[in-house]
Amino acid sequence: MTAAPLSGSARPLRIAFVAYRGNMNSGGQGIYLWFLARELARMGHEIDIFVGPPYPDPMPFARVVELPNQQFWAKWVLNQTDELLPKDDPLQVLAPLNFYELAASRIGFLPEPFAFSVRAFRQLAQHLRAGQGFDIVHDVQCLGYGLLGIRALGLPVVTTVHHPLSVDRRASFIRDETLKDAVGTMKFYPIGMQAFVARRLDCVLTSSEMSARQIVQDFGVHPERLRNVRNGLDTELFSPDSDVEKSDSNLLCVGRSTDPNKGIRTLIHALARLPEHITLTLVDDKSPDNQVRQWAREVGVLERLRLTGRVESKELVRLYRKATAVVVPSRYEGFGLPAVEAMACGTPVVATRAGALTEVMDLTGGGVLAERDDPESIAAGVQTLIGNTETRTLMAKRGRERVVEMLSWPGVAAATAEVYGELVERSRRGRPTTTITSAKVGN
Repeated sequence: MTAAPLSGSARPLRIAFVAYRGNMNSGGQGIYLWFLARELARMGHEIDIFVGPPYPDPMPFARVVELPNQQFWAKWVLNQTDELLPKDDPLQVLAPLNFYELAASRIGFLPEPFAFSVRAFRQLAQHLRAGQGFDIVHDVQCLGYGLLGIRALGLPVVTTVHHPLSVDRRASFIRDETLKDAVGTMKFYPIGMQAFVARRLDCVLTSSEMSARQIVQDFGVHPERLRNVRNGLDTELFSPDSDVEKSDSNLLCVGRSTDPNKGIRTLIHALARLPEHITLTLVDDKSPDNQVRQWAREVGVLERLRLTGRVESKELVRLYRKATAVVVPSRYEGFGLPAVEAMACGTPVVATRAGALTEVMDLTGGGVLAERDDPESIAAGVQTLIGNTETRTLMAKRGRERVVEMLSWPGVAAATAEVYGELVERSRRGRPTTTITSAKVGN
């Protein structure tokens, strides 16, 4: 399935994406950037990508402008302090943005969104001075102050927020064990900046009604400036394969035990309530010190747990296809990508009523819902699927069909392009959708 070309009345747009990290291994933002840009290019739009490291996989459908930084934050986190100063030119660290990133990293603040946004502003300004115009700018989860500079250049600016960083900060507070940890959490997340910028852009795109409500609540964005265009999936890659033999007793979960929002400990307790022949494959860090091993040992299911470590996309698809059911035991999800990936591969899902998961499951009908933080409820949901082959088959078929129909990238790209068109037309009529000086929350 490919994106529909532009209709006769629609004019191709020149779209500039800005993303402070572009690689798919950096998380959902890299995946979102690559696939959305590809589908928009297939529709006939002209795509430019201004992106920071780690950079995306090759994007032959777009012009890519790499905006390097010294990656000070990553070096601090990985304890690579001997590599902080550039060996070829140590004085580079004195450049204003480089020095800011070094100092902010040292005190525990994430510097990349702000610094990248300033670099993107400079690059876009240079392109405009050279006569290379853009119709619209699309930010991918950066929300740095530099975007307001881009908007001051006269360009409509939209941003994508799958969920506000305030959700991650709350999860981090749950994980924190000491006052020092909590202070580190307070310093790390640039929530004030992101909320300030989000309220002043032309439109905020998101992937679920739950995320939209969270953005209104935590960032103070007016509901009229939000558009739910959903998230997309590569349904050509994530697809069923009749040659792969299904297990009749293996559950699959994709999630990090270090993230309290993923609910992995609850799933381990649910496994202990299931018959002993049922096993769990967890796509997570497989190092000996992963805390999930201790949780499993405490409830007597360590021998029924397999950790895979990080897997490549093809192996992940194979795991989805082979599993009896996929369990998503989250405490919060802004969208719930593993549930959608599983259904696209023809595997039914047990998901908790958490965040956008209820919305996604109602939309697709590809599984059953369980209560959040409730091992008994999750175990009961698994039993419903394990014990009924006909139900599993029906849900698998229905889930695949509806994911292809409603959550594939061509549809998401078309909905996004529709928003672009509205904003570009409004901009041409000289009617700004917001003002840079608008400071009231909710305006």
